[in-house]
Amino acid sequence: MATLHEEVLAKLGPLIISGTLAPGSTVNLEWVQQEFTVSRTVAREVVQVLASMRLVSSRRRTGVTVLPKDLWDNYDRAVIRWRLAGPERGAQLHQLSQLRSAIEPPAAALAAQHAVDRQRDRIVELGAAMEAAGAAGDLTTFLEHDVAYHRLLLESSGNAMFAGLADVVEEVLRGRTLHHLMPPRPKPEARRLHLVVAEAVASGESEVARAAMTAICVEVTNEMGQVSGQGDSDTRPHRDQMTSHRP
Repeated sequence: MATLHEEVLAKLGPLIISGTLAPGSTVNLEWVQQEFTVSRTVAREVVQVLASMRLVSSRRRTGVTVLPKDLWDNYDRAVIRWRLAGPERGAQLHQLSQLRSAIEPPAAALAAQHAVDRQRDRIVELGAAMEAAGAAGDLTTFLEHDVAYHRLLLESSGNAMFAGLADVVEEVLRGRTLHHLMPPRPKPEARRLHLVVAEAVASGESEVARAAMTAICVEVTNEMGQVSGQGDSDTRPHRDQMTSHRP
């Protein structure tokens, strides 16, 4: 159950993200208290969290000032979530998908090199679970397996910087489902490619894992580009790079 300050944060943050509270506008703790009917302590906690996200700056004499979007912490999970719920959802998803394209293919290649046996076994299990849930059209179960799969992939890379982006990727995956940007039944080709990556990681085939993950990311980026009107050209890898894992 959300605390009072979390409830206020979930209402005030989106006001900033959406531009309802425009950059440069100022409020004070009294306004937060009155607007959301909370104590000064709760108002201060909320402002402190927003300041940590760089959505606002807080100074004793000038009050609380809304900061421009180029200063926001765009890797903060809440900022990502609020932006996905806002008017620039398509553009945000497209940018996040481009980020995934940059990090997940090399992470998959590294996972094939560095994953321990337990991780190799688990990613194959998750790939199979995704296939079963996707084929059944169970998007809720598919999402949970998908989140676990991509988190494990990043963590298995042995690169702490990649692993640190697991929360960002999770928000992207959840955002696509929450905002109905997933097909009712995940595409068979996408499900197959997840199995290819899993099997390549399990068998230590770095370049196969990289190529298959690149294909996944390119497809998602193109889809999100169409949503935002910023579609990319198709640059998926040649299928010959993945032939050893064709069904």
